[in-house]
Amino acid sequence: AMGGGLECALACDIRIAEEQAQMALPECTVGLLPGGLGTQHLSWLIGEGWAKRMILLGERVKAPKAEQIGLIQEVVPTGTALEKALELTAKVEKQSPTSVRICKSLTMSARERGLSSGFKYERDAFMDLWGSGDQKEGVAAFVEKRSPEWKNG
Repeated sequence: AMGGGLECALACDIRIAEEQAQMALPECTVGLLPGGLGTQHLSWLIGEGWAKRMILLGERVKAPKAEQIGLIQEVVPTGTALEKALELTAKVEKQSPTSVRICKSLTMSARERGLSSGFKYERDAFMDLWGSGDQKEGVAAFVEKRSPEWKNG
């Protein structure tokens, strides 16, 4: 994924790449900058040092290095990315939609909050979920050794 393609991937919750993949934000090589929040997302994900290296040098990063620096979560064999993406999607679909939504929001907001503020928001969200229909169903399904039937609430 190069340029805008990588910027689209940076907006995803989970990123996988096939073993032959290379990633770069080469916009500086043509007098531009990554205009789709590439500078922001990349810095948050992999830190300022690697973000600068990739952006300022237009450096291409191969999939194994991308996994090592946290740009992607997993390298998969050539031709299997879609299959792996669908497998991961199926796992997310089994989770409580309400819980997933709240966890995603908390994770994303951690970028702007300090630890103590984040702890308060997480505790409040936990208490909101405690006793919810999804929480009760999740525990009941676990105890009864069955798949939960989420009601989104």
